[in-house]
Amino acid sequence: MRLYKNGWFEKYTRKEKISDQALCDAVSRAERGLVDADLGGGLIKQRVARPGAGRSGGYRVMVFYRSGDRAVFVYGFAKSDRANLNRDEVATFQAAAKVVLGLSQAQMTAEVAAGRWTEMRCDDQDL
Repeated sequence: MRLYKNGWFEKYTRKEKISDQALCDAVSRAERGLVDADLGGGLIKQRVARPGAGRSGGYRVMVFYRSGDRAVFVYGFAKSDRANLNRDEVATFQAAAKVVLGLSQAQMTAEVAAGRWTEMRCDDQDL
């Protein structure tokens, strides 16, 4: 399983102090079938805990996800900031998920080399 973050999400996680380990845990839960919301088209929403708190009042992250293959973190928001995405936003993310999940591994590697994506490492976890 390969994990990635886009540039916007990388900045967001730094600002909000969301650890890569918390993101790895979200993907690990998804791999075990514990998806918080399957929005269709390769788009899932997972809850991520605030540092020192639980998941229920924490963050919601949008992930382009294909089990056993690839997870790409693309957007996040605090539950306290907004309730959910609207239909148009979901449709836009679903269309983007189709494109990104359709990329070959060589194309993803090229995106990382160009600095548009960051590949994450999950230590001591079998995703």
